[in-house]
Amino acid sequence: MSEEVLRRERRGDGVVWLVLNRPKAYNSLSRELLERLDAALDELDADPTVRVIVLTGAGGKAFSSGHDLKEMGADRSYEGLRSLFRLCSRVMVKLTRIGLPVIARVEGIATAAGCQLVAACDLAVASEDARFATSGIKYGLFCSTPMVALSRNIPRKAAMEMLMTGDFIDARTAERLGLVNRVVPRAELDRAVEALCARLVDKPRSVLALGKKAFYRQLELPLEDAYALTTEVIVENALGREFEEGLRAFMEKRPPRWPEAAE
Repeated sequence: MSEEVLRRERRGDGVVWLVLNRPKAYNSLSRELLERLDAALDELDADPTVRVIVLTGAGGKAFSSGHDLKEMGADRSYEGLRSLFRLCSRVMVKLTRIGLPVIARVEGIATAAGCQLVAACDLAVASEDARFATSGIKYGLFCSTPMVALSRNIPRKAAMEMLMTGDFIDARTAERLGLVNRVVPRAELDRAVEALCARLVDKPRSVLALGKKAFYRQLELPLEDAYALTTEVIVENALGREFEEGLRAFMEKRPPRWPEAAE
């Protein structure tokens, strides 16, 4: 390979940036890139020194344009396409399952599976010139798998309009619909992402992991079942060392010293 399709960069204490590095192809999700991303998420989740992941694209023109259509056209066999979409779905699910906050840093376009990637992240910060679309319909392919994450982020009719028309929405519309947390000028994008990271790295990693897992599980449950699940989660949390230290710090009027940070 002439270039690394996925770059890994340490940015401050506990923060790792994963950079989709196919700028000439608008950071499209080739099979190799998806495989690298899949493996990197496992490795970072297992690394106790990592506290936040930032996912972004190289080059500035695109976060990601989705699947590599040239690669898809080269192997349109049932098994080839099925394995590709299953790999992509595994990566998207893993983004919600790993015990680390994942922030999408978005500039340029995020289309089809690239838009799905933004929706699958826990948080997202976009530059003012970012644009989002589920554009598969324009090429005769309904964005069925991107629909899963998209429809869990934004209202139903807004999702259907994006899926059925394939048209772009701008960053401010994405913010209003809830696809991204905030929109900033491009020159302030890194600063905004770093500020959000700083608000997460001083929280107990194990409690963030516990809460993230419960958040995604309860979303799919009926109301009573969601309360039953989260009651058990909060009891487990309240009996843990982190809450014990948090209470002590509150009583002593000092910042908490999380047990995991001392190990």
